[in-house]
Amino acid sequence: MSKNRKLKWPLIIVCGVAVVPAFVLGLWAYTALTAETYHPNAKDVTSVPAAVPREKWAGAAEQARQLVRASLAEQNLPGFSVAVGIGGEIVWAEGFGWADLQNRTPIKPDTRFRIGTASTALTSAAVGLLLEQGRLKLDDEIQTYVPEFPKKQWPVTLRQLMGHTAGVRNDGGDEGPLMETHCKRPVDALQYFADKPLLFEPGTKYRYSSYGWILVSAAVEAAAGEPFLSFMEKQVFEPLGMTETKADSVAAPAAGRASSYFPRFAADPKYGLDPMREIDYSCYAGASAFVSTASDLVRFAMAINGHPRQGSGGQAGTFLQPATVQLLQTSQRLASGKETGYGLGWDLESVEFGGAQTITVGHDGDSLGGMVASFVTFPKHGIVVAVLSNSSYADTAGVAVKVAQAFAR
Repeated sequence: MSKNRKLKWPLIIVCGVAVVPAFVLGLWAYTALTAETYHPNAKDVTSVPAAVPREKWAGAAEQARQLVRASLAEQNLPGFSVAVGIGGEIVWAEGFGWADLQNRTPIKPDTRFRIGTASTALTSAAVGLLLEQGRLKLDDEIQTYVPEFPKKQWPVTLRQLMGHTAGVRNDGGDEGPLMETHCKRPVDALQYFADKPLLFEPGTKYRYSSYGWILVSAAVEAAAGEPFLSFMEKQVFEPLGMTETKADSVAAPAAGRASSYFPRFAADPKYGLDPMREIDYSCYAGASAFVSTASDLVRFAMAINGHPRQGSGGQAGTFLQPATVQLLQTSQRLASGKETGYGLGWDLESVEFGGAQTITVGHDGDSLGGMVASFVTFPKHGIVVAVLSNSSYADTAGVAVKVAQAFAR
């Protein structure tokens, strides 16, 4: 081989290696320069309140309003919907920004949003009802209710599925096969993952699995003796006054639903957004299928924690027994004794609040891998906050904590 040829190949390799970062840098520069700023001035963000807050909460509402506007502009998001509940009452609810960027349709308090994986907490409530009726048992193997799911190398229980310790695989995100499929029943989705072996022995690790909650949905359907979505509507949503909560549908999209968006670069809305492709969430059932409003999620969380819904005649704590709620909202433990920080469909987190660490109970909702929803209960302070966005990768959780701090007294 000649000396020139020996020199040529290293040079080609170096040039090839250099092309990749140059391309990424160029793409970043182009995206940054062409990104649209949806709310150039935070003070000009349009908002639509549900009603004028009572005088007691007017100052907190105004402080929270400015916080939400600033967060919306900072994150470069189309819009937020926010609601706050205290003592069983929704004290403030307001929509901010745009439900649809093309038409500049304003977000209202009753605008519906996809809530993604926050759906699991709603499904957890359905399990709680069936536990109290003796129709489900947490430590039964899942095949007791879903015989269509093959036996694995280790037994798998309903409790382990609900706590994400069962070793069942997760979906493939935006490349998952279920998003291209329509399911009439939760068991219809099993063909796409049921034959896979478990990733680890149940109870030894924590690993989030939407597939696991599809199995939980199938167990609810079997124990209830009626279609899963019908049971959710009749036994959870209607009794709690959640009139705007339902399963989303590609064939018949929920009326008043905000358009959904996805960051066009680096999973960051600051570089602009593209419309999210239409997704069929029917196969995900209680794992991700629901749309809701911020106010409905606050009603739900208040009812779960023993507050009567407004106009219910004051029958507190009748939806689920306190012992059932504690069971669902207690962190699971691995075989090693380590706590997972996750209950049975509920996320438990420690956040800084009022200068001290406090435990919150709630759930964030992801859609295509990015956060779109958060509802958070601050048990020691009696505050519930829900924040919804129509863009993936929105920091709804951070906004929820800021809003709660504005209402803490």
